[in-house]
Amino acid sequence: MFSHIAAFIVGCEIAFWVVLAAGLVFRYLLRLGRTGTVLLALIPLIDIVLLAAVAVDLHNGAEVGWVHRVAGIYLGVSVAFGPSVVRWADRRFAYHFAGGAKPERAPKEGPEAFRKECADFGRWLLAAGISAAAVLGLGSTVANGEQASALYGIFPTLATITVIWLITGPVWMLGKQ
Repeated sequence: MFSHIAAFIVGCEIAFWVVLAAGLVFRYLLRLGRTGTVLLALIPLIDIVLLAAVAVDLHNGAEVGWVHRVAGIYLGVSVAFGPSVVRWADRRFAYHFAGGAKPERAPKEGPEAFRKECADFGRWLLAAGISAAAVLGLGSTVANGEQASALYGIFPTLATITVIWLITGPVWMLGKQ
């Protein structure tokens, strides 16, 4: 069953890309740089809306399901990786529509590739930390005991993702050197 929290997650992802595209269109195509910057600065509000929706759902007594836990991961990933995604899109938009410099491709091997893998893994650690903080915050404020216990079921998932990312990211790249 597709819950309203799942719809909120999908809606937030769509809103992220719509606001990002609108910000870049205003910045580069319409030459309204300040308006574009304001739109891009609004992106974090999308995450606040998602967190509020989950909090209200828990406060109203919702049974915690996988989607509530995924919302925590989504929030962490969005906050940790969002700025780099915005920079990535901004460089490409500037190149294609505003005569900007051609973006460099990510290195595939060597010390630069290893540094990039470590930086991405560091962003994941930040995302996992934000996810954990959001879940702990929800569990200690709006969730009842049963809901909190179910929310904390996200921690093994975060640990599994972390180990897999470490092995397939920095450790794998280090082995290729």
